[in-house]
Amino acid sequence: MKKILSVIKRFILSTFILYGYNLIATGFNLVVPINIFTIGLVGGLGIPALFALILLKIVAF
Repeated sequence: MKKILSVIKRFILSTFILYGYNLIATGFNLVVPINIFTIGLVGGLGIPALFALILLKIVAF
């Protein structure tokens, strides 16, 4: 039960991190979509995953 609550907290926190980043990045047109894949990636791997998503957004698009 404790692990499940920990995972839920990580997913909620990663959602807020992505939302906060998107508020800042809207002016630079570097918005990362908030979906289950990006939430899971940032929730599982942390802030380095967010930087990887930003880099992927810059390079691919």
